[in-house]
Amino acid sequence: MFEISAALTLPDDEIELSAIRAQGAGGQNVNKVSSAIHLRFDIKASSLPDYYKQRLLSKNDQRITKDGIIIIKAQQFRTQEKNRDNALQRLREFIIESVKTLPPRRPTRPTKGSQRRRMDSKTQRGKIKSLRGRIDD
Repeated sequence: MFEISAALTLPDDEIELSAIRAQGAGGQNVNKVSSAIHLRFDIKASSLPDYYKQRLLSKNDQRITKDGIIIIKAQQFRTQEKNRDNALQRLREFIIESVKTLPPRRPTRPTKGSQRRRMDSKTQRGKIKSLRGRIDD
């Protein structure tokens, strides 16, 4: 079982992990070892609660395909085990972050002092610019 939070777990068979060859420099070993991990998680077919599914599917994220599959590629580490743990951790954080709700923004207004300072600086700047005009004899 993959634990997302204290109250939410996923069966291991819903998360598809496959080893692939990592990109980038790596010397002679890079073409022989499949150390990167490709994680695929189908949101629609998962056992997540409907609220989680809706929030995940409504996210505009490049890691979610049109079919509702989250794809995470982990190749930061040299070992397959560390990359696997990293991919699962990133999936956990992605799911938790998607259900967080931000407090509504409370609109603020500029203070009287800041408005006055702004107008004074604009007036001062206008006076400087007016001195750049043509000189009449």
